[in-house]
Amino acid sequence: MRKGTPHEPAAAQQAPNPPASNIARSALHVALRRAAHQLYDRPLVFHDPFAVPLLGSEHAHALRRTPLPGAGSRARPWSLALRAFAVARSVYAEQQLATACASGLRQYCILGAGLDTFAWRNPHPGLHVWEMDQLPMQQWKQQLAAAAGLPEPHRVSVPANLADPALAATLTAAGWQPHLPTLFSMLGVAPYLEAAALQQVLHLVRAQGAGSGIVLDYRLPRAALDLEEQQQHDSLAARVAAAAEPFQQGWTPVTMAALLQGFSRVEDLDTATLNARFFANRADGLATRGAAVRLVSAWV
Repeated sequence: MRKGTPHEPAAAQQAPNPPASNIARSALHVALRRAAHQLYDRPLVFHDPFAVPLLGSEHAHALRRTPLPGAGSRARPWSLALRAFAVARSVYAEQQLATACASGLRQYCILGAGLDTFAWRNPHPGLHVWEMDQLPMQQWKQQLAAAAGLPEPHRVSVPANLADPALAATLTAAGWQPHLPTLFSMLGVAPYLEAAALQQVLHLVRAQGAGSGIVLDYRLPRAALDLEEQQQHDSLAARVAAAAEPFQQGWTPVTMAALLQGFSRVEDLDTATLNARFFANRADGLATRGAAVRLVSAWV
């Protein structure tokens, strides 16, 4: 066992390989970051007891390759920063959800759900959960859960593409009630959406009326970054483009604010704010890095 590793995935049934879908590969990378946080980072910022078991023994080798915090992370600082951002956006979204549930919200839609585990961890009585993603992604997630021996969670899986103009009708057909307040989370998705698809999602949220909201993250345009981050952006953009899942466009805080017109309350967080809120006074150095990514919540 690797030094500093509290535990590793238990060997159950062999985990299914991801489908050919490039979206599934992207979802796997995000899930590996969340799982690595459970294994290597102390204290935990985001407690997710299902993150490691869901991946199964098939992906244990990938978890062993992830950088440890502290001195061992210096060779791959951006990899550790990506992990920190994945952790920060997950805990932030669920904090927003908890606050809304305390005020009576009972609908939560996870757009581009990937391998999100909230449905297994849902602590809010009466909260209905919908997970929207492409069908091959959902089928793979179900196979992973079955191989890991996880129970079927209380959720509704909605196969759909976020660019589909019938998004609201698809959700409604799955039991979602559009007249009731809803929180939508869309994490790690906006950079891959064309502008029209993002505008459609935001219009859907605005149309729900008071008490509804969305949590999303976005990337700045390359031109808004310094030289070091432009190089990091180019490296990451080349990898996602090679997987046929290219970045579509970036937004500055000003252009994002324009997209969010019509929302009554908006919080747009940069990495410095995220570090102060979630990673302050850590001995291991786990933190976000640079200025390329931001996290937003917007409420009607």
